[in-house]
This record gives sequence, C-alpha cells and structure tokens, in this order.
Amino acid sequence: MKINTLSLLTLLIASFVLSACQNKNTATPFSDENDYTVRDDTPANTEVTNQQTQTNTDENQYVAINTDYGQIVVELFSQVTPNAVKNYLNKVNTNYYDGLIFHRVVPGFVVQGGDPTGTGTGGGKINSELNQIPFVKGSLGLARTPDSKEISNDSQFFICLTDEQCGQLTGDYVNFGRVVTGMDIVAKIQVGDKMNSIVATTK
Repeated sequence: MKINTLSLLTLLIASFVLSACQNKNTATPFSDENDYTVRDDTPANTEVTNQQTQTNTDENQYVAINTDYGQIVVELFSQVTPNAVKNYLNKVNTNYYDGLIFHRVVPGFVVQGGDPTGTGTGGGKINSELNQIPFVKGSLGLARTPDSKEISNDSQFFICLTDEQCGQLTGDYVNFGRVVTGMDIVAKIQVGDKMNSIVATTK
C-alpha cells in the first residue's frame, strides 16, 4: 500500500512539472517585450469571409520601396487601415525610411525592416487596425511586441515570403498592404540591405 501511494504521488508530481514546462514553451513566443518580431509558429487554419478580404483597390494608394536590387511597388489598404496607411505615408513623405535597413530575414517567412535603430527594438507605437484580410505571399504587415495585439510598432513593417507560413498571422497582426510588383526583389533581400528610399511615386 505504501509503495502504491508513493508511486502515485511521484506520477502526479512528474505530470505537473511536465505540464508546466509545456505551457511555458507555448506561451512565450517572444524573447522580450521590446523585441518587435513577427511570430513564427505553425500555421493555423483560419476561415475568412469574402467580405472581410475586400480592400477596395480603386481607392488605395501606392508606394515604391527602392533597393539596390530594384523597386518593390506596394499597394496600401487605405480604406481598411486608414490610420496605419496615413502614418506610413507621413513617414514616407518625410524620408523617414531612406537609408534604413532590413534587420530581419526569415527564409520562407518574412523580411522585416523600418526600425530607426536597426536592431528590431526601435520605433514608436500605434493602435492596431486589426482586420481579416488574409496574410499571404507579398502581404505588408506591422510588427508588434507580445504585450498586446491591440498595439503595433509605428515604423517597423514586414513583407510575407510565403502563403503557408504567413496565414497564421491573419487577425493577429495589422495587414495594411500588398506587393503588386517586385516579389522577385523581395526574395533577394538579406539582413543589412538598405531601403535606399520609399517614395509615393511609382514607375
């Protein structure tokens, strides 16, 4: 009887410790609160209605990201995310991004830049305009910390490299644009490459 009780107690303790370790690993996808990175988890299957994916392309605006490899033309979702687009265009029109680097490249996932410090921890805050536009290859999103998906970084943005890995981000990150030409240029970007300029006039 004593042996059975001891064995049961040992199993209960082991189960509790294992459960705690698993929860810790899944609950903390970020390293610290100032690290503006995009979550890279297993893609989730999410259903999105047709109405939620509309971006009113006739009313949208465009910018061009000029790099040493060529130009990336991006359509901004002005109707769906007006504040994010306004903030982005204000930075574009004041040459904020000129000379900044792409500080993070995760093959098969995202290319990220726009941090004035070049470290992934810089930039300000903006209220998130979360939407259900699916994140796919070429989607433009705002980075954020793990604190709350209601607040995003006001300058750091990422471009999705694949449909599969970015689908999980839908509804959790601000999707405010898409690459219309130049994904071949995006695919060449490496850590440390510069945005020579971002302009509101496209070729």
